[in-house]
Amino acid sequence: MSQEGRGQLRIYLGNAAGVGKTYDMLCEGHRRAERGTDVVVGFVETHGRKHTAELVEGLEVILRAKIAYRGTTFEEMDLDAVLARRPEVALVDELAHTNVPGSRNAKRWQDVEELLDAGIDVISTVNIQHLESLNDVVEKITGVPQRETIPDAVVRAADQVELVDMTPEALRRRMAHGNIYPPEKIDAALTNYFRAGNLTALRELALLWLADKVDEGLQRYRAEHHIRGTWEARERVVVALTGGPEGETLIRRAARIAARSSGGDLLAVHVTRSDGLTGADPAALAAQRRLAESLGGSYHQVVGDNIPEALLTFARAENATQLVLGASRRSWLSATLTGPGIGARTIRGSGDIDVHIVTHSRMGRGRGLPRSRGGLPLRRRLAGYLLAAVLTPLVTLGLVALRGELNLTSDVLIFLMAVIVVALVGGFVPALLAAVAGSLLLNYYFTPPLHQLTIAETNNVLALGVFVVVALLVSWVVDIAARRTRQAARASAESELLTTTAGSVLRGEDAVTAVLDRVREAFGMDSVTLLERPAAPGGRPPPGPADGWAVVAHSGEPVLATPDGADVAVPVSDTLSLALRGRAVSASDRRVLGAFAAYAGVAMEQQRLSAEAEAARPIAEADRMRTALLAAVSHDLRTPLASAKAAVTSLRSPDIRWTDEDRDELLATADESLDRLDHLVDNLLDMSRLQAGALSVFPRPAGLEEIVARALDDLGPPGREVVVEIPDSLPEVRVDPAILERVIVNLTTNAVRYSPAGRQPLLTASALGDRVELRVADRGPGIPEPDRDRVFVPFQRLGDTDNTTGVGLGLALSRGLTEAMGGTLEPEETPGGGLTMVLSLPAAPVLGHPGRADPGRRERGQVPSPPAAAADGGKLAT
Repeated sequence: MSQEGRGQLRIYLGNAAGVGKTYDMLCEGHRRAERGTDVVVGFVETHGRKHTAELVEGLEVILRAKIAYRGTTFEEMDLDAVLARRPEVALVDELAHTNVPGSRNAKRWQDVEELLDAGIDVISTVNIQHLESLNDVVEKITGVPQRETIPDAVVRAADQVELVDMTPEALRRRMAHGNIYPPEKIDAALTNYFRAGNLTALRELALLWLADKVDEGLQRYRAEHHIRGTWEARERVVVALTGGPEGETLIRRAARIAARSSGGDLLAVHVTRSDGLTGADPAALAAQRRLAESLGGSYHQVVGDNIPEALLTFARAENATQLVLGASRRSWLSATLTGPGIGARTIRGSGDIDVHIVTHSRMGRGRGLPRSRGGLPLRRRLAGYLLAAVLTPLVTLGLVALRGELNLTSDVLIFLMAVIVVALVGGFVPALLAAVAGSLLLNYYFTPPLHQLTIAETNNVLALGVFVVVALLVSWVVDIAARRTRQAARASAESELLTTTAGSVLRGEDAVTAVLDRVREAFGMDSVTLLERPAAPGGRPPPGPADGWAVVAHSGEPVLATPDGADVAVPVSDTLSLALRGRAVSASDRRVLGAFAAYAGVAMEQQRLSAEAEAARPIAEADRMRTALLAAVSHDLRTPLASAKAAVTSLRSPDIRWTDEDRDELLATADESLDRLDHLVDNLLDMSRLQAGALSVFPRPAGLEEIVARALDDLGPPGREVVVEIPDSLPEVRVDPAILERVIVNLTTNAVRYSPAGRQPLLTASALGDRVELRVADRGPGIPEPDRDRVFVPFQRLGDTDNTTGVGLGLALSRGLTEAMGGTLEPEETPGGGLTMVLSLPAAPVLGHPGRADPGRRERGQVPSPPAAAADGGKLAT
């Protein structure tokens, strides 16, 4: 036992069968046993591999539990025996395995959870194709659906995950040498699932998935130890976008930089700033976002008045190693007047983050005057003070030199122009100082008596007074305009942020998490947590600010348990609160956070309503099915009941003496009616179980020709014949034999019913990679292509008005049963006319299953079939 309480889980992760996961697991078991650790083998599947089986020797093996199912005995891990033995370490193979029905748990990983909860360390194995999140990806690559899957969270929660890696060439050599599959299976495996391309893709999936898990652990370690510096364990390239025309050039250049290292990440970020008059074009940003995502990157948006600081904060939060910026579009005059630009200031504060300044066709083509930032930041106010201190003495010196050529009115106007320039640059306060200083200089140097702070003429007093008033009014108007511009820009930035968030939420699957991610990125927080506490009776929250809080969703680390531990807490409702950790926010930011909090509450409510609607969907479907069942019982089942009842009543009648021939005919009528009734009820019950998800299906390897033989035997009394062509070399299929037999009976019965006289239905089978196809073809009238999917709708008899032969469940039930076994059932047109039902089934991974019957006369022969009345339903939809 590794620790008190819960045990530790170690997983050997492989990219395909045969890479050596079980071998490495057993080797680790021997190493621990040699060190004195109490190790047992809970369950190991050697698959007949000699070297693997040899490693089991020397280890204590817990006997397997034997479970009977459908007349066959299966072996599973004896969970109770392992718990009773209570070793320090248990070796449990095939973590994604599905247990036989009747076991305590449905999945083996659930057995492992019980062992871990009991304090037992577990070493297990799993292949990358069994992870739930990669199921559809693996099916697209290999063409084989994986029925045995395991939630990613189970593997991610493991204390150790070790990759068992092998190159495709080495794995194919192992296969060719017979070290993985028996000789009969080697050629098929090498030409299908074990193709070099498939193995390369699976290997890449395994490497990338494990890299993501390692990255999660690294980020968690950095957060726990408060490490803010960049660790270049993995290349992360951040590209800064302004919405300008150079954006696409920057994204492509950043993508090439990220592609230089395997597994590099591309992150595009746009900083929304107080620049309402020169804001980014939303359409251009949307196009650049699509480009970044098409190149495998992600798009982010943050808010910050100091753009270099916002960029570097985001880059460090994402552990970025490189930052890509575009060369400035400002002209030389603008750069001269405003000093270092964003690129230079970003480089100055970048530290260990590499900054790339990328040239483009638009650089240096900005306006001649500097662009206003839409407000009066500190840099502009300082520039205003400096300009006031320099400009007023210079103007005074110039006017003193021109004293003989200009009068007092001209001097006042020139000083007024200087004050307006100061107001435009630095706002009201620097302009006020310039106006006061200008009035004193005018009085001292240009108003008689000169060089004295007195005014001899009333007209001059009025002129100086008007100068001061006009200067203050102009400065006040300039300052108000700057404030209004800043407010409008702030509103525009907030609106743009909310719009972008709404778009990301609509495109995503988890609306609540998307909102929290956007809040964390936009406001530069370490973590954002949505907390909820249950409402007390009457709808009021329970007393106490920290009572009963539960985490609904979160983004970032650490996860907060109560709003009390947050730097910022925004109430959403009486029972919901948004808790943020990272920094304090301004009042205006809290207003935006309030909108986000409300958005998160609405998103959570919508998510719950969607979940409730999804949960109610099976109920509605069950109601619909129940209504259809009642209709079927009230009409379609009445006929066989009435026939059987009439026959039995006639036989029991004391008033009539029946001949032996009549008695046999009545008994045959009753027997046939009851058989039809039994068949219909079986179909109804099975369809109900399928709809409710309660039909147990357990596939196992079986010979297809044996199942076909039994199905044709069950068709009933001799009628027209069925031609069967099944090759001897056909691999076994992994199915539930009893259920597949029933599917074949349904399909063959329909084919017989609609085949014209002298044109027997044909059953053929062939192997296609890891699948086996069984085709049931008839020469009947066929079905138009637009109507083919309708034949699989329950209680549907396409084009059939005969309600006495079934309730229209045969094909609907057949497709449901086939899909439950991991197969597919699709209709096709028979060449030359008619309809072919294509039954595609998974091939068994191991050949040589015992009990395969000799098809005898059914292979390439002719087999009797029942009359059309034996079918359950109408045309091609029994």
